[in-house]
Amino acid sequence: MILLRNLAFYLVFYGGSIFVTAAAFATRNGDQRLFRACVHGWSRMHRWCARVLLGAPVRVEGAPPTEAVLYAVKHESFFEAIDTLTQFPLPAVLAKAELFRIPGWGKAARAYGLIEVDREAGAKALMAMMREAKAAIALGRPLVIFPEGTRVPHGTRAPLQAGFAGLYKVLGLPVIPVAVDSGPTYHRWLKRKRPITYRFGAAIPPGLPREEIEARVTEAINTLNA
Repeated sequence: MILLRNLAFYLVFYGGSIFVTAAAFATRNGDQRLFRACVHGWSRMHRWCARVLLGAPVRVEGAPPTEAVLYAVKHESFFEAIDTLTQFPLPAVLAKAELFRIPGWGKAARAYGLIEVDREAGAKALMAMMREAKAAIALGRPLVIFPEGTRVPHGTRAPLQAGFAGLYKVLGLPVIPVAVDSGPTYHRWLKRKRPITYRFGAAIPPGLPREEIEARVTEAINTLNA
């Protein structure tokens, strides 16, 4: 049964992604409502495939705030990278520079407003990232970052990338830590029939020292590790 579920998931999601991604690329410079509908439709299709075909529904614990915040999200698999566009309203996601080099996808990501994070670049790239983040806040878009910088196996903790503390200091926003336990379900070729949970933590105020904000975020985003 697990083989059939996975076969159906890969065929439907990745097959459908070809058409949705092409539609997003084609509309990126036109009507923004249509373009964003394509992007959000892709993410919602992914969640539907996970729920119906894999048997992996999404559960949400806690409620995200409505004011401007910086969401710090645990990163265990590719699931939350796609699902972010469904879980948050028009998010400005800080994403690795390598993703922007994917043909077609990279241009669509820029048009949507994803923010490139290039850890190998210098101060100029960092300043550009900060400008884009501030512009997104001014438009009322929530910022979403995966502070560990890469996918981390379930049950383990990873140090936060240095850029997270810098972004927190410059933006002066509260941080909402978000724990996710997608790893056991999704981070494998044969995905499991198992719920995926988001747990929204309490807001952490701006202005804390780097050691404290990193410690509090690390603790909060790992509450689903057991």
